[in-house]
Amino acid sequence: MAAGMFEILCVCVMILWLLYYYLTADFDYWTSRGINGPKPIPFFGNIAEFMLGKNCLGNFYKKIYDRYTKEPMVGLFLRGNPALMLRDPDYIKQVLIKDFTVFSDRDGKVYEKADPMSMHLFRIDAARWRPLRIRLSPVFTSGKLKDMFHLLLNCSDHFEKYLNEIVPKDGIVECRDLTSKFTVDVIGSCVFGIEMNALKEENNQFQKMGRRIFRNTLKSFLKNILKEIPWLYQRIGYILDDHVVTKFMTNLTRETIEYRKQNNIRRHDFIDTLIDFKDNPEKLGINHITDELVAAQAFVFFAAGFETSSTTMSNAMYELAKNQSIQEKVREEIKDILKSSNGEILYDDIKKMSYLDKIFQETLRKYPPVMYLTRKPLQDYVFEETKITLRKGLRVIIPIYAIQNDPNIYPDPDVFDPERFSAENVSQRNAMHYLPFGNGPRNCIGARFAINQTKVGLIKVLMNYKIDVCEKTQIPVLAPLSSLMLQTTHGIYVKLTKFT
Repeated sequence: MAAGMFEILCVCVMILWLLYYYLTADFDYWTSRGINGPKPIPFFGNIAEFMLGKNCLGNFYKKIYDRYTKEPMVGLFLRGNPALMLRDPDYIKQVLIKDFTVFSDRDGKVYEKADPMSMHLFRIDAARWRPLRIRLSPVFTSGKLKDMFHLLLNCSDHFEKYLNEIVPKDGIVECRDLTSKFTVDVIGSCVFGIEMNALKEENNQFQKMGRRIFRNTLKSFLKNILKEIPWLYQRIGYILDDHVVTKFMTNLTRETIEYRKQNNIRRHDFIDTLIDFKDNPEKLGINHITDELVAAQAFVFFAAGFETSSTTMSNAMYELAKNQSIQEKVREEIKDILKSSNGEILYDDIKKMSYLDKIFQETLRKYPPVMYLTRKPLQDYVFEETKITLRKGLRVIIPIYAIQNDPNIYPDPDVFDPERFSAENVSQRNAMHYLPFGNGPRNCIGARFAINQTKVGLIKVLMNYKIDVCEKTQIPVLAPLSSLMLQTTHGIYVKLTKFT
């Protein structure tokens, strides 16, 4: 009996030892290469705070970035997997631009069954990304944006009318709810060719879906944690998928495509491009395109257009409320430029508003919606003029939020200063130190659309209202612990006073 118990104990010890070895086998990866970084612990690596829900990855990366100020790169461990954070702009440029062919893969994995909406342009693997990007890019050329500008203006007129109707007597509004109604209608009209009517309907289903995509719940937290264990997520992740969003986006895309085909409608827009994908899968190098794959492309453009632009508008309104002199200066610029067109916003006028552009860029500098970028080498890689080797598939992290709030790059980063983006100041700064839309071939495909959408919305607010802080304005704005994007833990409240 004693001998049997001893054998069981030995087996248990052996299993624990093998598990420990498996979890820590790579823990010498960075020290053997002379790369400094925080010491990992079994199972968690360096991301215990994230896995326990005490911090988000964007804030964690900033914490590490601020800690290793003299290092060009920092070695991390995401659970047991080595990952490299880049601080030096030359290395960042190598990854995003110079050696893009090696780093054309993002870190995000695609799970066709567990997470059907993950099969989109932002996350899809490099092989499928390239033909998809080539065929989607013409939808967002300057010519196409100019053609659809009248649709954007029509939505902005509805936005102006909506403001006149709903701003209460005390003038206090919640910016994110307000601006998301506008961005939903713009995305619907310009990208999908659908009247989404978020400005006309309370509890609009499209706005509700947008909020649902980015809400922080226990289910979404568990989903993000489980993705750190890909083999397990592949098998049980479907349980955590938001089936309501998946079904909504799949049905919306399918029904929109069917309606256009049945009525012979051609708008040469995003939906028409998806129809072309569906009818000609060989253009993407595959034999069959599922409804879910098509819907995933619609999903990412709807989600990105809804959240990033509305958040940027809200953050800009918040900063303008705190900085009245900046607000007055940009309002005067807008008035001066619109005089020649009797107050009508023309496409070419947007480019003339240089101070508005500085405000837009400074807002994205301080509050980048995407807090970090990730890339993976498609083959083993050695950084130039070093002996630092990366294994194929190893995660490379570019901490946008940390870089753009680094006092050594942007003095007094908490201060909102649009003049950081004067031509002189920009010329003195490395281009890799400002990455709200990424950089290189895999940058944000909808950047110019987002810029126009956000600026037109701000123009409508500034031309009609003075923006002030109020008793409900929370200063400073704080990011939540569980979000992977830079969102606030609370509403952004300001006071709007209409000009008479």
